[in-house]
Amino acid sequence: MDDFIAQATPEAKLKRIRSEQAAGHLVAMTGDGTNDAPALAQADVGVAMNTGTQAAREAGNMVDLDSNPTKLIEIVEIGKQLLITRGSLTTFSIANDIAKYFAIIPAMLMATFPAIAPLNIMHLQSPTSAILSAIIFNALIIIALIPLALRGVAYKPIGALAMLQRNLLIYGLGGVIIPFIGIKAIDVVITTLRLV
Repeated sequence: MDDFIAQATPEAKLKRIRSEQAAGHLVAMTGDGTNDAPALAQADVGVAMNTGTQAAREAGNMVDLDSNPTKLIEIVEIGKQLLITRGSLTTFSIANDIAKYFAIIPAMLMATFPAIAPLNIMHLQSPTSAILSAIIFNALIIIALIPLALRGVAYKPIGALAMLQRNLLIYGLGGVIIPFIGIKAIDVVITTLRLV
């Protein structure tokens, strides 16, 4: 804790929250009394204690059923984990889509435009097998991502730049590489079984 205000009036609490918000900070506030209600309502995240007054519970964004002010730290960590998970899945999804289209479009258009044959770096067998492989891969990757979405990406208290670089490396690069491997493997299976 860097600072505190003792014996603060409702006006002083509200003034402090507004000054922090004016400085560009996101403000979280916990409280349990009627005198905390204005500050709870003003804060970006207002956590009222379950044992607090009705005014405090109505002014807050959420109510801590355990009435434990230290829960605010857990709330922040869970919020960061949710944002990191959403960002990681979005990064993977965008990279995955770009790679899929780069992989299957040359195979689909090769018959019509033979000049783009060198772009078919995966050497997919036919336009039909390329499309079917991509559809099957898409279905499988969605199922594979469900546990990650439910569990979430682990939050580690490292800097934002380090977290961004880590996630770009894992989910961005992984999102580019995995479709090439997966679609090619499915294409080989499909053509071996002569499904197309």
